[in-house]
Amino acid sequence: MVAVTGDQDPHIGKITFDSREVREGDLFVAIRGLQADGHQYVNMAIGSGAAAVVCEERGDTKDSGVPIICVPDSRKALAQLASTWYSNPSSELSLVGITGTNGKTTIATLLHQMHHLMGFRAGLISTIQVLIGSASRPVTHTTPDPLQINAALREMVDAGCEYCFMEVSSHAIDQERVGSLEFNGGIFTNLTRDHLDYHKDFREYLNVKKRFFDRLPADAFALVNGDDKNGKVMLQNCQAEKHIYSLRSMCDFRGKITEMHLEGSAMEVNGNEVWVKLPGRFNAANLLSAYGASILLGHHPDDVIAALSELNPVAGRFETFRSEKGTTVIVDYAHTPDALQNVLDTIHEVNVAGGEIITVVGAGGNRDRGKRPAMARIVAGASHKVILTSDNPRDEDPEVILDEMMEGVPKQLLERTMRIVSREEAIRTACIIAGQKDIILVAGKGHEKTQEIAGEKRAFDDMELLKQNLKR
Repeated sequence: MVAVTGDQDPHIGKITFDSREVREGDLFVAIRGLQADGHQYVNMAIGSGAAAVVCEERGDTKDSGVPIICVPDSRKALAQLASTWYSNPSSELSLVGITGTNGKTTIATLLHQMHHLMGFRAGLISTIQVLIGSASRPVTHTTPDPLQINAALREMVDAGCEYCFMEVSSHAIDQERVGSLEFNGGIFTNLTRDHLDYHKDFREYLNVKKRFFDRLPADAFALVNGDDKNGKVMLQNCQAEKHIYSLRSMCDFRGKITEMHLEGSAMEVNGNEVWVKLPGRFNAANLLSAYGASILLGHHPDDVIAALSELNPVAGRFETFRSEKGTTVIVDYAHTPDALQNVLDTIHEVNVAGGEIITVVGAGGNRDRGKRPAMARIVAGASHKVILTSDNPRDEDPEVILDEMMEGVPKQLLERTMRIVSREEAIRTACIIAGQKDIILVAGKGHEKTQEIAGEKRAFDDMELLKQNLKR
């Protein structure tokens, strides 16, 4: 039910949900956010010249003649308005959404690379960047707000892009940021503990992810990881064409690792042999999903296999560097227990030189506190030396975060565990104690170029620091 009061045919200059950005002639959409409620700023928006307001309740808005449009859900309304404002760009290209706990960035980026290699113009919306063809834009969220998404999609269409590959976070699904987009396909990677600072519990987290697949249209495809027990859950009530990829069982898209090295892996993909530059079982699963999605988008298997062999690793995702003295460093975005386990398992498999594994890791502030002990327990059990340090403490005391991580370290493994609050000092220490054949894993921040402490962001690059210290 939509109720409208005031002048019902205003001229709108632009749409915004930030009252501070309202200018003369704008449409202001009042959103209930995590930090603030936009309904408290409706009068401010009107005072700044808003031509109309969309909200869920009128409240004590002044009788200014400005149309007040009351809707049941202003987040859904914003998604619909954004899509309409930019002339529904998602309907003009093949849009594929990737959701799950781990692997979203890698799969989206690999798909973008593959289509470029196969001669197509494509767009990318990921944690790392927005790409319109080959032109890069910085991002602030894994999945931007509906206005930013639709603006980017419109640019992609206007630039001749035929495809767009997009990470879809649980926050974005829950907050209706992707509510009015027309997806041609959806990919499910896996589901492990994460974001329980936002979602009430794991069941809610799962149901939010499932909502994405429940909404896929019948002419789209749903491609899920058969090696994750939640994969088939995503297909329940899904109207899209259902497909499964797996490294363990027979299915639509079957993969197998035949040889693994630090520089890459030999794989069989649906009977085709291919060498890929990305090592590890988790990367094999990522590559397999990219292969399956490309086939479902109508590309020839020979072309897809050829593209697979040319794909490059994604920044901050098992990104490697070897120093002059022979120490190997790996920077990875792993910030969940499952992701850390996968990365460390891979390191053990490719550690043919038998060097020690030195892991530097922290946990983000103002995020799910319950995963902190589990992360520390995993790295302590799978590393020869561990340095617990700061990630992005944000508004939390870094010492308190480390206290909670230390709770997960078994007593018999305390002697191999250090705690150094300064991430810069922790990385420097790892470089000092590393030997010729050793492997240093710095986990948690991956591609990020800043560190957030006490609400302030400062320049910080894990890989750059590693290289500087190893040169010394």
